[in-house]
Amino acid sequence: MAKVCASFFPAVRSFAKQTRNQPYKAMSQNKTTTGGKNAALHQAKKGKNDEFYTQLTDIENELVHYKSFFRGKTVLCNCDDPRISNFFKYFALSFNILGLKRIITTCYKNNCPDLFSRNDTEQAVYLIYDGNDGKSMPDWDKVDVKPLHGNGDFRSAECIELLKQADIVVTNPPFSLFREYVAQLVAYNKKFLIIGHQNAITYKEIFPLIKDNKIWLGYGFKGGAGHFISNYEDIASASNHIAGMIRVSGVHWFTNLEHKRRHEELILYKRYNPEEYPKYDNYDAINVDKVNEIPCDYDGVMGVPITFLDKYNPEQFEILGATESEGKGFSNGLFNKDFTITQPLVRGTRIYKRIFIRKIQP
Repeated sequence: MAKVCASFFPAVRSFAKQTRNQPYKAMSQNKTTTGGKNAALHQAKKGKNDEFYTQLTDIENELVHYKSFFRGKTVLCNCDDPRISNFFKYFALSFNILGLKRIITTCYKNNCPDLFSRNDTEQAVYLIYDGNDGKSMPDWDKVDVKPLHGNGDFRSAECIELLKQADIVVTNPPFSLFREYVAQLVAYNKKFLIIGHQNAITYKEIFPLIKDNKIWLGYGFKGGAGHFISNYEDIASASNHIAGMIRVSGVHWFTNLEHKRRHEELILYKRYNPEEYPKYDNYDAINVDKVNEIPCDYDGVMGVPITFLDKYNPEQFEILGATESEGKGFSNGLFNKDFTITQPLVRGTRIYKRIFIRKIQP
């Protein structure tokens, strides 16, 4: 098996290079609109065709950390154009190596399996793929595509029936519907690995799940940003620019699949002093500006940037809450109600939102 794996995944990488400039979907339901500061995203938000397409290499780079979870499982990619989807391509190419039972792929407002959706039909299609008789490479012409009754909305009754058949969901859902999408996965008790924006971390529907260790971040995109295929102008610097793509900051993989990095201990080396770590004016906690500067000798409550979740180890820290600017009651009693300003204040100056944590005592 080791020899097969060694020869197979280079083939996937070779295939990724060949299809690097092929988008995996084009769905108005799958709008990657984040409300962030990226000017290109604002431009996209104003338009109707605001899709960004994931590279096969990004899918492979994340999925390689979860191979053991897929043996004997049915995978659902329910925001993807059949046969065109890079998620489908990855799982079809990896079908035998991962030991998959089945792949199910659905799309939105598209009834042509070999074209990206133009959102011009109210009937969509789906496919079910059970492998290619043990052969390592799939025969794309033998992939059977079937019609749905409706437009393929993941919330529709027929798509929910397909969801019920799945063990693990892997896709890039519409950012604008991220709350509803995750709520559905949780309601049906599904394992998942999905792409979202870091702004979702403090959504009132998402943060409690993170706090209760029901959702966490995956390995992520290099530098916390992904290059997506798009027709919009890329404003990335020359060092980050890739022709034909747009650089989107703050994208993450969200999951409830365990992985090794989640349990790596964060090395703490700095010592607490009140000048460097002042208390908030309006919260009962000290402020920590950088995750790598969390003091090693402070056992009280600390406010840290949301990037802390990239390093979060549930055996080392507990998450207590977040600033009330993200939702009433989020601070878990740490907010001083004498203040009307819910953003964290340090010596009268407002700073960016924080997550409140405390070290777990041995």
